[in-house]
Amino acid sequence: MSHEMTLDAHAHHPSGIRRWIETTNHKDIGAMYLIFGLTMLMTGGAMALAIRAELFQPGLQLMQPEFYNQLITLHGLIMVFGFAMPVATGLANYMLPMVLGAPDMALPRLNNWGFWILPPAAVMLVLPFVLGIFGIGSGAVDTGWTMYAPLSIQSGWGMDFAIFAVHMLGVSSILGSINVIVTILNMRAPGMTLMKMPLFAHGFLVTAILLITIMPVLAGGVTMVLLDRHFGTHFFNAAGGGDPVLWQHIFWFMGHPEVYVLLLPIAGAVPHVISAFSRKPSYGYKAQVYAMWAIGVLAVVVWAHHMFTSGMSTGAQLYFMYSTMLISLPLAVLFFCWIATLWRGSLSFETPMLFAVGFIVLFGWGGLTGLVLADAAADPQYHNGYFLVAHFHYALYPTTALGSMAAIYYWLPKWTGHMIDERLGRLHFWIAIVGFNLTFIPQFLVGLAGMPRRIPDYPLIFAQWNMLSSIGAFVLGFSHLIFLYNVVKCVRGGKKAESRAWEGATGLEWTLPSPAPYHSFQVQPVIE
Repeated sequence: MSHEMTLDAHAHHPSGIRRWIETTNHKDIGAMYLIFGLTMLMTGGAMALAIRAELFQPGLQLMQPEFYNQLITLHGLIMVFGFAMPVATGLANYMLPMVLGAPDMALPRLNNWGFWILPPAAVMLVLPFVLGIFGIGSGAVDTGWTMYAPLSIQSGWGMDFAIFAVHMLGVSSILGSINVIVTILNMRAPGMTLMKMPLFAHGFLVTAILLITIMPVLAGGVTMVLLDRHFGTHFFNAAGGGDPVLWQHIFWFMGHPEVYVLLLPIAGAVPHVISAFSRKPSYGYKAQVYAMWAIGVLAVVVWAHHMFTSGMSTGAQLYFMYSTMLISLPLAVLFFCWIATLWRGSLSFETPMLFAVGFIVLFGWGGLTGLVLADAAADPQYHNGYFLVAHFHYALYPTTALGSMAAIYYWLPKWTGHMIDERLGRLHFWIAIVGFNLTFIPQFLVGLAGMPRRIPDYPLIFAQWNMLSSIGAFVLGFSHLIFLYNVVKCVRGGKKAESRAWEGATGLEWTLPSPAPYHSFQVQPVIE
């Protein structure tokens, strides 16, 4: 009997690789999401470095335009669907049950399935690229990450792989979103109403609802592309009565809320970091919650500001211009609350705080340049130039990379029981900031001067700025190696984390992004 019990226990507690394949533990799954996301960051980053190596000098140096197009397409798809979204989902898996007082995520088997869809999807996306390098097939999808018709209908077999990869990535996102919503609505600790939840949970709740709204639309769109490619339909073929611009509407109905899907989890996590290192409650809890919900609502009605150059009517341009400018108001509320939390706080600038402040500053610059692009009269001047590329990266890199790194550095002592190497963390931050700005400030300038994007060659007049941009990209890439080394070093050992891991932290980091006590902003908290 004891032998049977031992076998039974072993069957329910597998070890080795089976433990990770079969696990339903939210911490294990969160860790796998984070590892997968960082692997994709390195993959997509290597492709970006290959792009910048080609652009280091004018002329075709290292690759033909077809190969260049594959790189820029895969870089975009991998960074958005392979890095940014899985890392956010990993943070949700690891931390949501803790901040809600729940034992685990609500649907653990669904959680496991949602993760294990991702690696095959990533292989399917990248496989044609690898085969193309060895001369097999036509290579990876080469349409640009927006996969615009009719180019996507005429592209090679890499497009078919991309369609199925996007389907799988979308299914994974929807499963994760269902889990987040059910966990938040059903598994909060007794007495924790929605308006007592930490901001972290609010950010993920709005994100999950957005994903369930937008991902089926993209799935329908890529299915229509698949039908156009292989079954003789003409959804996007003008010669058959279809409309190529319809694809742009379908894609950007997903693609613009996607920007806020990447922002809102970080907008929920960063107040925890700022609050802890300011030694004071997070300012304007209700204002931040309402701002997140306003962003979630407005995000799905502003998509066509990506399409000012597609020939839409003046009335439509005016609507999308004004609605785009309107969404900057709840964003401004979030910025005000973050800065007000810092104001007159007892600040200390350990590594997580550096990354949180870096996120606020650089994302603020991305938002301001977005207002320039929101102007329907000015946008045609900038839209197909490098100004847009620089704006896009100032909006997304601080959010997905700096923001998530702030959260990872902040919670690593809790996850591992060990402190990070503070010296390496600060070195990582400053190298990343220098590298990022050196990469993208020159792109603003060449964009204003008229350099078009998605072209592997350029006139000699842009050579010096592009050289600087390429050097900056390699500096930025090096900073990520420091980050990985620091994380691995922390996981493997190091100084033991105390109950209050960060020096001087008051313990408020677990309670603060929930509503603060009455009059807490008039009386500074006592630092123990």
